[in-house]
Amino acid sequence: MAKVPIGLQLYSVREDAAKDLPAVLDLVAQAGYAGVDFAGYYDYAADDLRKLLDERGLKCCGCHTGIQTIQDDQLQATIDFALTIGNPYLIVPGLPAEWRDSLDAWKRTAAFFTEVGEKLKPHGLRTGYHNHTVEFQPMDGELPWVALGENSSCDVILQLDTGNCMHGGGDPVAMLEKFPGRSGTVHLKEFSATNDKALVGEGDCPWDKIFALCEEIGGTEWYIVEQESYAYPPLECVAKCAENLKKMGKL
Repeated sequence: MAKVPIGLQLYSVREDAAKDLPAVLDLVAQAGYAGVDFAGYYDYAADDLRKLLDERGLKCCGCHTGIQTIQDDQLQATIDFALTIGNPYLIVPGLPAEWRDSLDAWKRTAAFFTEVGEKLKPHGLRTGYHNHTVEFQPMDGELPWVALGENSSCDVILQLDTGNCMHGGGDPVAMLEKFPGRSGTVHLKEFSATNDKALVGEGDCPWDKIFALCEEIGGTEWYIVEQESYAYPPLECVAKCAENLKKMGKL
Protein backbone atom coordinates (compact mmCIF):
# COMPACT_ATOMS: atom_id res chain seq x y z
CA MET A 1 0.00 0.00 0.00
CA ALA A 2 1.28 3.47 -0.93
CA LYS A 3 2.06 5.83 1.90
CA VAL A 4 -0.51 8.46 2.72
CA PRO A 5 1.09 11.79 1.73
CA ILE A 6 1.78 14.32 4.45
CA GLY A 7 1.11 18.02 4.24
CA LEU A 8 1.58 20.96 6.56
CA GLN A 9 -1.15 23.29 7.82
CA LEU A 10 0.43 26.67 7.18
CA TYR A 11 -1.26 28.09 10.27
CA SER A 12 1.63 26.36 12.06
CA VAL A 13 4.04 28.90 10.55
CA ARG A 14 1.61 31.74 9.95
CA GLU A 15 3.84 34.64 10.98
CA ASP A 16 6.69 33.45 8.76
CA ALA A 17 4.29 32.80 5.89
CA ALA A 18 2.83 36.28 6.19
CA LYS A 19 6.33 37.76 5.87
CA ASP A 20 7.66 35.59 3.03
CA LEU A 21 5.40 32.84 1.72
CA PRO A 22 7.73 31.69 -1.10
CA ALA A 23 10.60 31.18 1.35
CA VAL A 24 8.34 29.25 3.72
CA LEU A 25 7.14 27.00 0.89
CA ASP A 26 10.79 26.34 -0.01
CA LEU A 27 11.46 25.15 3.53
CA VAL A 28 8.26 23.09 3.66
CA ALA A 29 9.26 21.24 0.52
CA GLN A 30 12.82 20.76 1.74
CA ALA A 31 11.52 19.23 4.98
CA GLY A 32 9.80 16.53 2.93
CA TYR A 33 6.17 17.63 3.05
CA ALA A 34 4.16 16.83 -0.07
CA GLY A 35 1.60 19.58 0.29
CA VAL A 36 0.20 22.49 2.23
CA ASP A 37 -3.15 23.18 3.88
CA PHE A 38 -4.04 26.86 3.79
CA ALA A 39 -5.65 28.98 6.51
CA GLY A 40 -5.74 32.22 4.56
CA TYR A 41 -3.99 33.12 1.32
CA TYR A 42 -1.74 36.03 2.35
CA ASP A 43 -3.26 38.33 -0.30
CA TYR A 44 -2.10 36.12 -3.16
CA ALA A 45 -4.29 35.59 -6.20
CA ALA A 46 -5.21 31.99 -6.97
CA ASP A 47 -3.09 31.82 -10.14
CA ASP A 48 -0.04 33.10 -8.29
CA LEU A 49 -0.51 30.62 -5.43
CA ARG A 50 -0.80 27.75 -7.89
CA LYS A 51 2.43 28.86 -9.56
CA LEU A 52 4.24 28.97 -6.20
CA LEU A 53 3.09 25.44 -5.39
CA ASP A 54 3.85 24.00 -8.80
CA GLU A 55 7.35 25.46 -8.82
CA ARG A 56 8.12 23.57 -5.61
CA GLY A 57 6.33 20.33 -6.43
CA LEU A 58 3.78 20.91 -3.67
CA LYS A 59 0.08 20.08 -3.76
CA CYS A 60 -2.72 21.91 -2.01
CA CYS A 61 -4.12 19.37 0.44
CA GLY A 62 -6.92 21.57 1.74
CA CYS A 63 -7.86 24.89 3.20
CA HIS A 64 -9.51 26.06 6.36
CA THR A 65 -12.28 28.36 5.24
CA GLY A 66 -14.96 30.23 7.14
CA ILE A 67 -18.52 28.94 7.13
CA GLN A 68 -19.61 32.07 5.24
CA THR A 69 -17.40 31.17 2.26
CA ILE A 70 -19.39 28.02 1.50
CA GLN A 71 -22.78 29.69 1.70
CA ASP A 72 -24.57 30.48 -1.54
CA ASP A 73 -23.49 34.11 -1.93
CA GLN A 74 -19.79 33.19 -1.80
CA LEU A 75 -19.78 29.54 -2.83
CA GLN A 76 -19.03 29.95 -6.53
CA ALA A 77 -16.06 32.24 -5.86
CA THR A 78 -14.78 29.73 -3.29
CA ILE A 79 -15.14 26.89 -5.79
CA ASP A 80 -13.32 28.85 -8.50
CA PHE A 81 -10.42 29.65 -6.17
CA ALA A 82 -10.17 26.04 -5.01
CA LEU A 83 -10.13 24.67 -8.55
CA THR A 84 -7.42 27.09 -9.59
CA ILE A 85 -5.05 26.16 -6.76
CA GLY A 86 -5.89 22.45 -7.00
CA ASN A 87 -7.60 22.22 -3.64
CA PRO A 88 -10.12 19.35 -3.30
CA TYR A 89 -11.12 20.04 0.33
CA LEU A 90 -13.05 22.99 1.78
CA ILE A 91 -12.86 22.46 5.53
CA VAL A 92 -14.52 24.72 8.09
CA PRO A 93 -12.35 25.06 11.23
CA GLY A 94 -14.86 26.60 13.61
CA LEU A 95 -18.43 27.84 13.90
CA PRO A 96 -20.29 30.87 15.24
CA ALA A 97 -22.21 30.12 18.44
CA GLU A 98 -25.59 29.81 16.75
CA TRP A 99 -24.30 26.92 14.64
CA ARG A 100 -23.14 24.90 17.67
CA ASP A 101 -24.89 26.05 20.87
CA SER A 102 -27.25 23.05 21.12
CA LEU A 103 -27.59 19.55 19.77
CA ASP A 104 -30.30 20.77 17.43
CA ALA A 105 -27.90 23.42 16.15
CA TRP A 106 -25.28 20.75 15.48
CA LYS A 107 -27.87 18.70 13.59
CA ARG A 108 -28.85 21.70 11.48
CA THR A 109 -25.16 22.33 10.82
CA ALA A 110 -24.76 18.70 9.75
CA ALA A 111 -27.63 19.10 7.28
CA PHE A 112 -26.00 22.27 5.92
CA PHE A 113 -22.71 20.45 5.27
CA THR A 114 -24.62 17.69 3.48
CA GLU A 115 -26.32 20.26 1.23
CA VAL A 116 -23.03 21.99 0.43
CA GLY A 117 -21.40 18.64 -0.30
CA GLU A 118 -24.03 17.92 -2.94
CA LYS A 119 -23.35 21.29 -4.58
CA LEU A 120 -19.61 20.58 -4.63
CA LYS A 121 -19.82 17.07 -6.10
CA PRO A 122 -20.05 18.16 -9.76
CA HIS A 123 -16.78 20.05 -9.28
CA GLY A 124 -14.94 17.13 -7.68
CA LEU A 125 -14.69 18.96 -4.35
CA ARG A 126 -15.63 18.00 -0.80
CA THR A 127 -16.45 19.92 2.34
CA GLY A 128 -16.03 19.03 5.99
CA TYR A 129 -15.41 20.21 9.51
CA HIS A 130 -12.30 20.40 11.71
CA ASN A 131 -12.72 19.87 15.45
CA HIS A 132 -11.34 21.80 18.35
CA THR A 133 -12.16 20.71 21.93
CA VAL A 134 -15.84 21.53 22.47
CA GLU A 135 -16.92 18.80 20.08
CA PHE A 136 -15.90 16.17 22.65
CA GLN A 137 -17.63 17.73 25.63
CA PRO A 138 -21.14 16.24 26.02
CA MET A 139 -24.32 18.18 25.39
CA ASP A 140 -27.38 16.52 26.87
CA GLY A 141 -25.42 13.30 27.10
CA GLU A 142 -24.25 13.33 23.49
CA LEU A 143 -20.98 14.41 21.88
CA PRO A 144 -21.39 17.18 19.32
CA TRP A 145 -18.86 15.39 17.09
CA VAL A 146 -21.08 12.33 17.06
CA ALA A 147 -24.18 14.43 16.37
CA LEU A 148 -22.41 16.06 13.45
CA GLY A 149 -21.21 12.76 12.05
CA GLU A 150 -24.45 10.87 12.46
CA ASN A 151 -26.56 13.61 10.88
CA SER A 152 -24.41 14.43 7.85
CA SER A 153 -23.74 12.61 4.62
CA CYS A 154 -20.90 10.12 4.42
CA ASP A 155 -19.36 12.47 1.84
CA VAL A 156 -18.79 15.14 4.52
CA ILE A 157 -15.24 14.91 5.87
CA LEU A 158 -14.88 14.69 9.63
CA GLN A 159 -11.40 16.17 9.80
CA LEU A 160 -10.19 14.79 13.10
CA ASP A 161 -7.54 16.88 14.85
CA THR A 162 -5.95 14.29 17.11
CA GLY A 163 -4.48 16.68 19.66
CA ASN A 164 -7.58 18.86 19.92
CA CYS A 165 -9.70 15.74 20.36
CA MET A 166 -7.59 14.51 23.28
CA HIS A 167 -7.41 18.00 24.83
CA GLY A 168 -11.20 18.00 24.83
CA GLY A 169 -11.37 14.64 26.59
CA GLY A 170 -12.11 12.67 23.43
CA ASP A 171 -10.65 9.42 22.13
CA PRO A 172 -9.37 9.72 18.55
CA VAL A 173 -9.20 5.95 18.15
CA ALA A 174 -12.87 5.56 19.12
CA MET A 175 -13.89 8.36 16.76
CA LEU A 176 -11.99 6.86 13.83
CA GLU A 177 -13.62 3.51 14.55
CA LYS A 178 -17.08 5.06 14.84
CA PHE A 179 -16.97 6.86 11.50
CA PRO A 180 -15.24 4.65 8.91
CA GLY A 181 -14.62 6.31 5.59
CA ARG A 182 -15.14 9.81 6.97
CA SER A 183 -11.48 10.77 7.56
CA GLY A 184 -10.45 11.96 4.11
CA THR A 185 -7.93 14.29 5.74
CA VAL A 186 -6.63 14.06 9.30
CA HIS A 187 -4.70 16.63 11.30
CA LEU A 188 -1.71 15.19 13.12
CA LYS A 189 -1.30 17.16 16.32
CA GLU A 190 0.39 15.82 19.41
CA PHE A 191 -1.13 15.67 22.88
CA SER A 192 0.95 15.31 26.01
CA ALA A 193 -0.24 15.36 29.59
CA THR A 194 3.15 16.64 30.72
CA ASN A 195 4.51 18.77 27.86
CA ASP A 196 2.27 21.31 26.16
CA LYS A 197 4.92 21.93 23.51
CA ALA A 198 5.34 18.30 22.43
CA LEU A 199 5.93 17.68 18.74
CA VAL A 200 4.29 14.93 16.71
CA GLY A 201 5.64 11.62 17.94
CA GLU A 202 6.80 12.92 21.31
CA GLY A 203 3.65 12.73 23.43
CA ASP A 204 0.71 10.54 24.34
CA CYS A 205 -1.18 10.19 21.05
CA PRO A 206 -1.56 6.49 20.13
CA TRP A 207 -0.05 7.02 16.71
CA ASP A 208 0.24 3.37 15.69
CA LYS A 209 -3.49 2.83 16.23
CA ILE A 210 -4.40 6.14 14.60
CA PHE A 211 -2.35 5.44 11.48
CA ALA A 212 -3.65 1.88 11.21
CA LEU A 213 -7.28 2.99 11.41
CA CYS A 214 -6.81 5.86 8.98
CA GLU A 215 -5.24 3.55 6.44
CA GLU A 216 -7.46 0.52 6.98
CA ILE A 217 -10.93 2.04 7.39
CA GLY A 218 -10.66 5.83 7.46
CA GLY A 219 -10.35 6.50 3.75
CA THR A 220 -7.55 8.92 4.58
CA GLU A 221 -6.03 10.66 1.57
CA TRP A 222 -3.80 13.14 3.43
CA TYR A 223 -2.19 13.47 6.82
CA ILE A 224 -1.68 17.12 7.74
CA VAL A 225 0.70 18.25 10.48
CA GLU A 226 -0.48 21.15 12.61
CA GLN A 227 1.71 22.54 15.37
CA GLU A 228 0.37 25.33 17.56
CA SER A 229 2.82 25.34 20.49
CA TYR A 230 6.50 26.00 20.10
CA ALA A 231 9.55 24.81 21.98
CA TYR A 232 11.59 26.08 19.01
CA PRO A 233 10.92 28.61 16.24
CA PRO A 234 7.86 27.48 14.28
CA LEU A 235 9.73 26.50 11.11
CA GLU A 236 12.12 24.43 13.17
CA CYS A 237 9.19 22.77 14.95
CA VAL A 238 7.53 21.65 11.74
CA ALA A 239 10.85 20.40 10.36
CA LYS A 240 11.33 18.34 13.53
CA CYS A 241 7.79 16.97 13.17
CA ALA A 242 8.73 15.83 9.67
CA GLU A 243 11.89 14.19 11.01
CA ASN A 244 9.86 12.34 13.63
CA LEU A 245 7.39 11.14 11.01
CA LYS A 246 10.28 9.83 8.93
CA LYS A 247 11.49 7.86 11.96
CA MET A 248 7.94 6.50 12.31
CA GLY A 249 8.04 5.33 8.71
CA LYS A 250 5.34 7.74 7.55
CA LEU A 251 7.28 10.27 5.52
